[in-house]
Amino acid sequence: MHGGSIRGLRAFCAVARHLSFKAAAAELCVTASAVSHQIKALEERLQRPLFERRARDLALTSLGVEFRAHVEPLLCELDNVTARFEQRAGRRRVLRIGVTPFFASELLVPRLSSFAEHHRAIDIRVETSEPGAPHATGCDASILLLPTPPADMIAHVLFTLRLVPACSPQLKKERGLTDARALLGTTLIVHHGRPRAWQDWLEQMNVRVERAPKFIHLDSMFAIARAAERGLGVALLPAAVSQSWFASGALVQPCGDELTTTDRYYFVHRPDTAGNPDVAALRDWVTAAFAEKG
Repeated sequence: MHGGSIRGLRAFCAVARHLSFKAAAAELCVTASAVSHQIKALEERLQRPLFERRARDLALTSLGVEFRAHVEPLLCELDNVTARFEQRAGRRRVLRIGVTPFFASELLVPRLSSFAEHHRAIDIRVETSEPGAPHATGCDASILLLPTPPADMIAHVLFTLRLVPACSPQLKKERGLTDARALLGTTLIVHHGRPRAWQDWLEQMNVRVERAPKFIHLDSMFAIARAAERGLGVALLPAAVSQSWFASGALVQPCGDELTTTDRYYFVHRPDTAGNPDVAALRDWVTAAFAEKG
């Protein structure tokens, strides 16, 4: 099969994943027009349509569904074989990993040098996404924060998310934050994705709330940690991911216990990349570095 056909098959699989010519073009770093031409040429060779063009979206035809089921595993195996031979030749490869921003800045990036030292031919590209987001199509692997592992992925559990109260040393001293009830008299900092976290923590501590405390709502865990460091209130931070803030003295735990959530961090990748030696190397390193933390 000539190179143009391979490009057409890759374009087809990208469009099948995204059901969008524009999104597929962005993944392949080509124009949407080029993707459209490749799909048209492929459909002309097969003499049947692979997609149903609707007014506002695309859908795979029955042939498209069957064709994808046969072609996608073959392309993935071709990539895996290429990666294995590139590894033997010592050529540089790119590995993309998706991860939440706070995990990336506090745990992953500070330790990446150890992975790079042992895998000099692999260039890591870190792409961030918010907690709860699915595995990004353009990534080779992801570290996701989810209540259950995704059913269509190979998942390796790292650790359970545990939230711990955190504030500046000055705020703890000035407000006398020595017990859980005292926190009701200060501002509580809330992540918009976990609106019940403080309520759950207070219930666990057997604190009865008679009047609603003051809240600050933020959409970034890093912004929450920074707000707590600046003395704006008390935050609930992921215990394992925030260790550097506590170790430096920028934050302290005023009182109370950790809140164990139902969410866990998972290292995930698609089943068809299981044979990719670079993905396997990253999996082994991530699980050795982060599994069972917290």
